[in-house]
Amino acid sequence: MKKLARREFLSGAAKLAVVGSFASPFLSKLAYGASATPKFEVSEVKSFSFPHQYYYGWPTVAKRGNELLVATSGGREGHVCPFGRVELFRSKDLGATWTYPQILYDSPMDDRDAGICVTDKGTILVTTFTSNAYVAMFKEEENLRAEGKGRPNIWPEERFEKWRSIHARISDEEREKELGHWIFRSTDGGVTWSERRSTPFNTPHGPIQLSDGRLFYIGTELWTAERRLGASVSEDDGQTWKVVGIVGTRDGDETRLYCEPHAVEASDGTIVAFVRNENKNNFDENLQTVSKDGGETWSLPTPNGIWGIPSFLMKLKDGRLLATYGYRRAPLGVQARVSDDNGETWSDPMQIYGDGTSGDLGYPSTVQLDDGSLFTVWYEVIDGSRARLRLARWTIS
Repeated sequence: MKKLARREFLSGAAKLAVVGSFASPFLSKLAYGASATPKFEVSEVKSFSFPHQYYYGWPTVAKRGNELLVATSGGREGHVCPFGRVELFRSKDLGATWTYPQILYDSPMDDRDAGICVTDKGTILVTTFTSNAYVAMFKEEENLRAEGKGRPNIWPEERFEKWRSIHARISDEEREKELGHWIFRSTDGGVTWSERRSTPFNTPHGPIQLSDGRLFYIGTELWTAERRLGASVSEDDGQTWKVVGIVGTRDGDETRLYCEPHAVEASDGTIVAFVRNENKNNFDENLQTVSKDGGETWSLPTPNGIWGIPSFLMKLKDGRLLATYGYRRAPLGVQARVSDDNGETWSDPMQIYGDGTSGDLGYPSTVQLDDGSLFTVWYEVIDGSRARLRLARWTIS
């Protein structure tokens, strides 16, 4: 059986139009180990999500004043299931303690990959997408049961009935209409939230804000025939979005196997983006693409030697760029790299955490606190089939 890429499995295979881009001399000298690798120290690693019976996945952390916010997909049974919903954890003491999660959105299907961004106006933006990947799993067992070949070791009666009942809430036609990628806004600190609004693209960690005040969102189309990788901007604090540029495709690659990008604006105005690559060439390695004109045109994706699933980019207070990413090879965990030349080169890896026991981990995101220290959040299966939210506090020189 052909192994499907994560995004292909979650959203279905599709044919793609190939959109051109430009070859950039900026990327011709990409290398790791060239930027200086700073000294670093990890002071704490712990879990913080609850209730503990649920599987939590694909979180994003943001800072709003003295408060930390973590958006995540919670209420889950496992990596793929029909129960995912968007939840928000809060900490008013920089991660020492956390509130019980607030449920922001719970569609009739699986709501995954929660991104979060706090704008300079104080608006909180949360992104997600709906998935029907669980349907194939459920239908397979349903068909086997009809033939008297059910698998009670995998599907006990209680589990099957739970899936059956939630699947029956809407029709197949209604499920198709529910598919999409969405954004929610709160202008009162998360007390109330807008209705969902559609976005042109989706990516796990959501949008960022540029130095000119615009919001910038690089991502992929999950429910179109083209499945483009592109950039969109908002000039009204996240209320509406317009497509400004499309990223081209390397020779020999399929665009549908580009997924889960994230971007940062460097000090010189260059927008640097990493893209998770699931093509055979440089499989699960980050491809890097840059834009010098605010996201309208992009260099062709180029391997940068950084293997990880996927990456989160940010600019430190001193102007260096930081990439944090999940590492699903031994030692399993979370790694980071810095660039001191606006993304032209990257340091050797820093192992923030390396004691993972399952490859079902990653999707880290990082914020820098007022004292200059760093706070990274990811998800990880640490007790059988349940995934917990994890955090690390660390510093770099």
